[in-house]
Amino acid sequence: MTAALAATALCVFDAYGTLFDFNSAVARHRAAIGPKADALADLWRAKQIQYTWLRNSMGAYDPFWQVTGEALDHCLAAHGISDAGVREKLMRAYLALDPFPEVPAMLDRLKRAGKRLAILSNGDPGMLDPMVKASGLADRFEAVLSVDDALIFKPDARVYRLVEQRCGVKPDKVCFLSSNCWDAHGAAHFGFVTVWVNRARAPDDGLPGKTVAEINDLSQLPSLLGVS
Repeated sequence: MTAALAATALCVFDAYGTLFDFNSAVARHRAAIGPKADALADLWRAKQIQYTWLRNSMGAYDPFWQVTGEALDHCLAAHGISDAGVREKLMRAYLALDPFPEVPAMLDRLKRAGKRLAILSNGDPGMLDPMVKASGLADRFEAVLSVDDALIFKPDARVYRLVEQRCGVKPDKVCFLSSNCWDAHGAAHFGFVTVWVNRARAPDDGLPGKTVAEINDLSQLPSLLGVS
C-alpha cells in the first residue's frame, strides 16, 4: 500500500464499467438482437462516451439518459436494427445493470473495515437511483453523486469537485476508482489518489494525471487499501 492510499478517507467509484457491467444490458437481450449483439454493445459504449466528450466541447449538456438513447439510436441504425421493441428493452435494461461479480463482497469488506464509500457517475439520478436500488447495494454508499449537479460530463474538474462539496473530503484523501482510463487520468489530474480498474487489460492512454495503481478487477482493492 502506498502512502497516498494509506491516507484514504473515502473511496469513490465510477459506476458504469467499474461497479456495474454496461454489457449486461445487451447480454440480457441477446436473442432479440441477434448475431450483431456484441458489435452493438461495443459501439454503443464507444458512442455513449464520445457523445459526452463532444457535448462538453460544444457546451451542450443533456442528461446521460438522453445521451445513452442517442448513442443507441446511432448504433441500431448502423447495424440495421429497426425493431423499436429492441430499443425499449435495452434502455429499460440500463436501469438495472448487473454489478460485476466481485463487487458486493468487496464493498462489504470495505464497509466492515469502516471505509466510507460513494459513487461519482456520468449517469443522471433518474438512471443511477433505480440501478443502485435494483442491485441491492444502495446501503453501502453514503452518496451517489451525478454530473447532473455540475451540468457537464467527466473529465471536467467541476465533476470531481462534487466529491468535496457533498462529502467534505479533500481530493488527496479520496481514493477514486474507474475502469475508464481517461476517467482515471482525469481524476488523478484533478488531485484524487486514483486506481485504474483495467478490466479490459488495455494499454494505458498516457494522459495527464498519474494513477497510483492498476488492478484487473475490484476484488484486489481491499488488499490494496490494507483491508483484511
